[in-house]
Amino acid sequence: MNNVFLQHNILYARGHQKIQSSEHYFPDHALGIMLSGESQYFSNEGSFVMREGTICLMRRNELFKKRKQAGPNGEPPSLISLFLDQETLRHYATENSIPKQSAYKGSAMLDLTSNAFLKGFFDSLLPYIDHPKRLNAKIAELKTYEAIELLLQTGDVYRKFLFDFQEPHKIDLETYMNHNFKYNIPLISFAKLAGRSLSTFKRDFKKIFDTTPEKWLQHKRLEQAHYLISQKEMRPSEVYLEVGFENLSHFSFAFKKAFGLTPTELTEHHKTTRC
Repeated sequence: MNNVFLQHNILYARGHQKIQSSEHYFPDHALGIMLSGESQYFSNEGSFVMREGTICLMRRNELFKKRKQAGPNGEPPSLISLFLDQETLRHYATENSIPKQSAYKGSAMLDLTSNAFLKGFFDSLLPYIDHPKRLNAKIAELKTYEAIELLLQTGDVYRKFLFDFQEPHKIDLETYMNHNFKYNIPLISFAKLAGRSLSTFKRDFKKIFDTTPEKWLQHKRLEQAHYLISQKEMRPSEVYLEVGFENLSHFSFAFKKAFGLTPTELTEHHKTTRC
């Protein structure tokens, strides 16, 4: 994926035609439009598909698995994203006397494709793809504030969405990790989302699971992989990304060390058993 930061919070990204899978943790809200191709987002909340022209607002502090692929005519995936960080939103709230908001409890991904004003907003960013130096810091700031204004005009729910500044509180770590072990993100991100410092996260983890996060995550992911291959008949090439491994060779090596068979050998063994 070729990423071009037009400014520190405005990103143009263009991929290639083959399917790409990745995982995302958004520390900031992200407002984006799919210019071509297709992106599928999967979370514990469900799935969301962005096709050409789709405009979506994604909530901060969320975990997503993302699958990008070419569009129906072979065009590679490309999109423009604008990130709304907490400092900018706090400054905006102060300048515009926006009171403290209660916790936002709605969907983490909001479809805004039908919003003609936001479509016009993204159209105004297109010339900067070929002339990124023309998008200086001052214009980027104005564009960011314009996006916030347009979202607030769209409906009251966006005020809570944008200006809920509460950080993740300390939650049940065992439940959280069992729900989210498949996401391949740094431990410090797991810690933040569980409402803990990294040192507290490791200490609490040891008390609950009697092992380190790194060892537990690998064991849990391998167990899930074994289940998906042996019971759901999924291919190893599909499974390794699904359970949070970065590459197939590392996955195969770890799998054989744990179970005595490579993922491919397990697949063949089950085929033979069924015959």
